[in-house]
Amino acid sequence: MNGTLEGIALRKLQAVAIATALLLSGCSWKADSLWPTFSGDGDQKSGEKINVPASSAEGGDPLLDPSQSPGAGAPPILGTTNFTPGQATPGSPTGTAVGARVGQLRGELQAMDARVLQHNARLQQVRATTAGNAQRYHGTVAAVTARLQLGTTPGNPVVISQWNAAQADLDRLSSDIAALNSLSNAVADDAGVAEFLLESARATYGLGGAIDEDHRQLGILEDETNRSQVLVQRLLGELDEDIGRQTGYVANERARLTALANGIKQGQMFGEPLSSMSSPIVPGRATAGPAANLGRTGGAMLANNTRPLVVIRFDRADVEYEQPLYTALSRTLERRPDARFDVVSVAPAGGSASDIRRGQTQSRRNAEAVMSAIADMGLPANRLSLSSTTSADVVTNEVHVYVR
Repeated sequence: MNGTLEGIALRKLQAVAIATALLLSGCSWKADSLWPTFSGDGDQKSGEKINVPASSAEGGDPLLDPSQSPGAGAPPILGTTNFTPGQATPGSPTGTAVGARVGQLRGELQAMDARVLQHNARLQQVRATTAGNAQRYHGTVAAVTARLQLGTTPGNPVVISQWNAAQADLDRLSSDIAALNSLSNAVADDAGVAEFLLESARATYGLGGAIDEDHRQLGILEDETNRSQVLVQRLLGELDEDIGRQTGYVANERARLTALANGIKQGQMFGEPLSSMSSPIVPGRATAGPAANLGRTGGAMLANNTRPLVVIRFDRADVEYEQPLYTALSRTLERRPDARFDVVSVAPAGGSASDIRRGQTQSRRNAEAVMSAIADMGLPANRLSLSSTTSADVVTNEVHVYVR
């Protein structure tokens, strides 16, 4: 009986703990609005970074299924068709000029079919190589992602080595695309040959001095040339699809590696590259404090009442703004995939002339560091702009990020 009562009491305590955790998480979400402000003010220690030594697992590679890695997108599915041309039907000489012409065209068709057979063998080889390179690449990216998600030391040389291996694998995938492009050019040449042979076979019907056997063999040759032409066109089309998919995939993965490189510098994972966030969602409500008046000097491009998306106060050394900045930018891009961002350094306007100049210099360096961090998160540089201003409303150097 006592055991039963203790079990009931324990379950009640667990329920209360869960409810409390949910309430606290709701408060945290509300506080982390779309316009966060980051500062080193106050004595609160919860936001300070705690350096944790590397765990024993840092020395080995975690075993992960690459397809389950949240930091690695699945490679595109390449075509699987085998393009094997049929053999041309042998003919017999008829002793006429038309018969000789048919024999010449048949020889050219056989030579083209032999080249198509070689092209197909090369295509299957490149596809197999690409699949192996992609599998190895995603396995390496999965290991890097797992380390960053668990947390590791900034600039961990083991993770850097893995990142370099992933970069090398991605370079091999780029080489595979070059091989497919070269193959596509060769197949395009044969597509021209097939079209020429088909037109030549049809034109041969108009030559004089033919016998019935010449036209019979010519009809067979025309059918087989048409079949080969269709096969070559299908081969060319599938090559173009493979090249298009692989090119887009490699471009996205390069952006992913850039984001991972930034995570390695910080020793933690931010999330998907900002360039990949292109699915709009319904915007919600958010609140923000008033922005500094930027219309006084260099910030004239911004309206006086414009609210900053992010305000970072550099009132102490090593302000850790990267993860909250990434969160704010990613939420904005989910709502506005085409958004651009202005990074503005804001220095205090008070003090002597030399103090103002020093503040402006340091504030601009801070803004350049913020802009570099955003680029490392995967946002293209052509969607960022940098400017500077002073304001009497700030007491320390700040960097404001605006959406436009």
